[in-house]
Amino acid sequence: MPSPIDQQINRLIREDWGRLLSVLVAGCRDMSLAEECLQEATLAALQNWPRSGVPDSPDAWLLTAARRKMIDQFRRSQTAQDKAEQLALWVEQTQAEEAEPATLPDHRLELIFICCHPILDDKSRIALTLRALGGLTTDEIAAAFLDKPATMAARLTRAKKKIQSANLPFLAPEPEDLPARIDGVLKVVYLIFNEGYRATSGPLTRGDLASEAIRLGRILSGLMPDHAEIKGLLALMLLGESRRLARTENGHFVPLEEQNRARWDRAKIDEGTGLVQQALSMGSPGPYAIQAAISALHAQAADFAATDWRQIVALYELLLSRQANPVIFLNQMVALSYAAGASHALEQLEASGAGEHLRDYQPFHSCRADLLSRTGQIDAARQAYVKAIEMAPSDEEKAFLTARLSALGVSEV
Repeated sequence: MPSPIDQQINRLIREDWGRLLSVLVAGCRDMSLAEECLQEATLAALQNWPRSGVPDSPDAWLLTAARRKMIDQFRRSQTAQDKAEQLALWVEQTQAEEAEPATLPDHRLELIFICCHPILDDKSRIALTLRALGGLTTDEIAAAFLDKPATMAARLTRAKKKIQSANLPFLAPEPEDLPARIDGVLKVVYLIFNEGYRATSGPLTRGDLASEAIRLGRILSGLMPDHAEIKGLLALMLLGESRRLARTENGHFVPLEEQNRARWDRAKIDEGTGLVQQALSMGSPGPYAIQAAISALHAQAADFAATDWRQIVALYELLLSRQANPVIFLNQMVALSYAAGASHALEQLEASGAGEHLRDYQPFHSCRADLLSRTGQIDAARQAYVKAIEMAPSDEEKAFLTARLSALGVSEV
């Protein structure tokens, strides 16, 4: 079991890693070098603090130690002469820190935009964000993707080299570029949350990833407090996470209509609904704010039957006007089935041709199976359930869908 000091260091690293790393990258413009020196400073803390005690300003201690190691690297480098001005700056900063530790500057916004830069593919952006902002280890990130640690390490190295070779400025985007770039950042955070909320493989949910996405959302909200879509995304994640514990019981998946709402996290619901109200009051709502408003309606309903399905259908219509997407349409059809009847929803679903776009999307087959079952088309429902079971990403969902199939009179798939 880790010692109390080890636990304190681990907690410090997880909480302050992004801020410490962002300060170092802001100075040296080299993410790999900054990360290497911060890791070495952490090892030095693990060796020294048990003997000398935890310093009064542990984050300043780590930053100073990392800067010293970076200065050593510069001095040993064959290109040290080319970096003489940069080296002098680091010496000056380090001496100032040693004389009077100051409050850490916060360059995490710049670091977030670097990690989520569009020159990287989605998987690399997610992995780099988890590493740089969340302080997750390479092994932890590899486990989240079910990759080998060596494979993930190589991906992270390639991503950092690509950023370095592109000579990207360590700056937040200009105001005119911000809308396009912030969409990419929010997409990365939402992808992390979705992997935690409904894992693509393995267990049904990954609470660690969902919590990390919410933490990143809080960081973004603190750095850009007047951005409505950041509030909307944070609200959406909090409201989704509020139901996580109720989504399984004794190892079995529990659908929304059967969940014990007493197990929902009221603190997260209250915070999420408050953020929804703030986001909606800031002008024309964006996609995340609209989705959060839908989630808030579910959270505020006393039970499944009391859900305001008509308003949810209307919100999905608004969302489709902002972001035409067959997955959104599928969700609207689920809501429509409760607002206007399963037959009406199934008729619209089949007429839309959404199946052509969603044939590889497992929830489409689950939804269609449910609608067919509720309209008495048992043979077709059986076929849809078989397809949904084949594609289900978790054992919990497979077991749930198999039970639904069995209830139609089929004993085995």
